[in-house]
Amino acid sequence: MAIETDQVGRARFNFVDRDLIRACVHCGMCLSYCPTYKILGSELDSPRGRIYQMRLLHDGKITVEEPSFQLHIDRCLNCRACETACPSGVQYGQLLEATRAVIPPKSDTERLLKDVVLNRVFTTPLLLEALGMGMRFYQKSGLQAVARATGLLNRLPMNLGKLEGLLPPFQGGVVKARLPETVPARGATRYRVALITGCVQDQFFSLTNAATARVLAINGCEVVVPRGQACCGALHTHGGQRDTARSLARRNIATFEQTGADYYIINAAGCGSTLKEYHHLLADDQRWAERAHQFSSRVRDISEFLASVELNRDFGEVRRRITYQDACHLVHGQKISAQPRELLQMIPGIELVEMKEADTCCGSAGIYNVTQFDLSMQLLERKVDNLAATNAQMVVAGNPGCLIQLAHGVRQRGLRVETMHIVDLLDLAYRARSR
Repeated sequence: MAIETDQVGRARFNFVDRDLIRACVHCGMCLSYCPTYKILGSELDSPRGRIYQMRLLHDGKITVEEPSFQLHIDRCLNCRACETACPSGVQYGQLLEATRAVIPPKSDTERLLKDVVLNRVFTTPLLLEALGMGMRFYQKSGLQAVARATGLLNRLPMNLGKLEGLLPPFQGGVVKARLPETVPARGATRYRVALITGCVQDQFFSLTNAATARVLAINGCEVVVPRGQACCGALHTHGGQRDTARSLARRNIATFEQTGADYYIINAAGCGSTLKEYHHLLADDQRWAERAHQFSSRVRDISEFLASVELNRDFGEVRRRITYQDACHLVHGQKISAQPRELLQMIPGIELVEMKEADTCCGSAGIYNVTQFDLSMQLLERKVDNLAATNAQMVVAGNPGCLIQLAHGVRQRGLRVETMHIVDLLDLAYRARSR
């Protein structure tokens, strides 16, 4: 899909498949599935409304500079629930990402976020490591407690005070423990897998990565942790930074090809969806297209993989009433919904209760809760209402962004509800058996 922008800022889409936009027949089946339409009730904030605006852009009837167009495109979560609902198979995610790629930054804050944070920090392992260590020091040294107690956060610019409240308790110490390059299987080796550690996942949830390696080893996997891996590029792809995303994809493909692994395992749903679509991202690159296809065919979400093998069921009892939140890019992007629930129901002592609108976005959506904070919080309020109605003691999800957002909502509401990644719960059950 090539995109050209002329000298006066008008964008023109030149689709390899011109029918990509026209696949939408405007039937409206997507409306009741769209989180922003549920909240705002505006046709322009629905999938078919946004596609109509994309068609106007394609035909040269509007420009990317029009504030109304930018507003409604920016409000989209890219949760892809509309793809699940669509009877015509519209590839909405691809359309949205291509559209965002031609929209220029609208403010200094957005320019800073994209040019510095996404395109510099997240692409440079040393800078990302320094950022993670700094944030862990801020939290674990007592600085966070002082900043919150003194009201200093309320004086920060660019909404930073409110955004600081989203920070979860970071796992591990100030200096993050690294996984070894190889974790041997326990017992006979049935699979050789490579673990994708991620960027946010590795900095915020390093103990979840360690739990992932343990659970895989218990299930007969030799786990390789490649040192050369980079950020998957999901945040860049969703935010329109496609050139950066392609560069990261090439680096990851080259790194993981060298592992000789049967499967590449990811425990972050948003990352997994992008990793499985590298072949779309690099479709126009003759040197990398086939390699991207081979890479994507080996990617498995941790719950998807464990549900497909003969699982070690030597669990101890974990007495919890739990509910499960479907991460958007797991249920809508990867069509994985039954597998996590099957795994949860294998654990002795677990009472699984379904939450209303479990497959509706919580409002995290990559950096959506940073760029669209107020609307994100409205979506979270609705999610926490549904969570509270279950009387669950724990909410389980398969994505770090969801866990961060849900933990914030639980704290704000004062609920006594744990938030936990599904693989941490499985690890807990295995360790309960060994005690």
